[in-house]
Parts: sequence; structure tokens; C-alpha cells
Amino acid sequence: MHRTTGPGRDTARRTAPPRRTDARRPGAGPAARQLRAGIPRYWFAEQLLLTLSGQRPVHRMLGYTLPAAYDLLVELAPRAPLRPPAPGGTPVVHRCDQFQPRPGVIEAFARITSGDRVRALAFRLERGTDQRWRCSAVELGGAHA
Repeated sequence: MHRTTGPGRDTARRTAPPRRTDARRPGAGPAARQLRAGIPRYWFAEQLLLTLSGQRPVHRMLGYTLPAAYDLLVELAPRAPLRPPAPGGTPVVHRCDQFQPRPGVIEAFARITSGDRVRALAFRLERGTDQRWRCSAVELGGAHA
């Protein structure tokens, strides 16, 4: 006897409900990450997180920062202040907001979560004459440039 599959038939083989692919929920996979990557404050928050958690070398920020901010990153990066306290708690940019004091300047602040721990990261972006954004200041737990 041959069974046909379809709605309501042969459901014994199905072991899990259909996957939800709603991009509106937090951490919703590649589409949401790609959308965030196109927003300067989120892109910089991610790059700063990778640098300050020891996942990426500081020199990757060289063309994206102005001298004072880069010098602070060089000082902070070896200590990896955003590295999670215990294995398994990968740090993530939970949310990143901004204030624009004037055109071409963004003051951003991000919430970095790792397990139940939350850290604050503040940074300033300035748009150069070449229309590229560069980080001009970073502040993390009292250390700033």
C-alpha cells in the first residue's frame, strides 16, 4: 500500500514543527544581520566588539578610525575587555542607538550582552570629505579617546 504525503497525511514522519523565518524578531538570522550591517552605527559596533573581545586583530580598524581612537583601541585590545568571563557566553551587540548632534556626526551607544552580563560601549563617528564614516572616539567603562 502506498501513502501519499500532503497536509494531514503521513504526519508520523514529521518530527519537528516548521521553522519560523520571521525576520522581525531579535537575532533573526542572516537577513536581519545584513540589514544591520548597512547601518553605520551597527557596523562599527560589531567591528569594535570583535576587536575588544579579542576575536579580531586591532589593525583591522586602522582605516576606519582616526588616530586618537585607534591609539585607544591599541591600548585596550590586548586586554580584550569585552571577552566573555566564562566559555560559551559569546558577546553580541544587543542594540545600538544614535544621536546626531549635527550632519556628518553620529554619537552611538551600544549594549553588549554576554550571557547575563551587559556592557556599554559608546563611540563617535564622523563622515569625512570622501563620504566614509570613521570612528573618532571610543568609550568603554571609563576608558575613552
